[in-house]
Amino acid sequence: MTAANTPAASSSSPIYAFEAKDIDGKDVRLDRYAGNVVLIVNVASKCGFTPQYEALEAMYEKHRSEGLVVLGFPSDQFGNQEPGAESEIKEFCLTKYGVKFPMFSKIDVNGPNAHPLYKWLRAEQPGSFDKDAPGAAMLYGHLEKTMPEVLGTDAVKWNFTKFLVDRKGRVVKRFESMDKPESFEKDVVAELAAR
Repeated sequence: MTAANTPAASSSSPIYAFEAKDIDGKDVRLDRYAGNVVLIVNVASKCGFTPQYEALEAMYEKHRSEGLVVLGFPSDQFGNQEPGAESEIKEFCLTKYGVKFPMFSKIDVNGPNAHPLYKWLRAEQPGSFDKDAPGAAMLYGHLEKTMPEVLGTDAVKWNFTKFLVDRKGRVVKRFESMDKPESFEKDVVAELAAR
């Protein structure tokens, strides 16, 4: 087993054993976030959901002193909506949305090359796509035509799927692309209040 998929000595939760490269290419062990509530999001710069960056950053700024960390993982797996290099992604996020939460290098979130973190997140919270949820019909129709293999599976369906991890490292909720940050802030606050 590699260091990226063995439990870290400081915690018993598997999430803290994973490593990823940050947006600048430096290795980051996720055990640095142990004890925090973590919101993990696959992001893209050229997506209809990209404006969620603003609300994610606002939530991060509002609750970071209480122990919230937002982690952004760019992915180009959905409609080639994250085509840029890491330096371009970083510049875009900072200048357009003022993103200060930790950003990581581009990864795959589905398929054989999916980052081990995302394989684990999906297994822990498979989620189900509610095609009747507000705003979901158009995305569901698009997925039926272009990516039917993701429907009815644990796969990440699109950009801006969010996984909420509690202070003990358990994946407690999954929010789909159309779930705006303000719609689940109460869930984040509840996890922050739990000690």
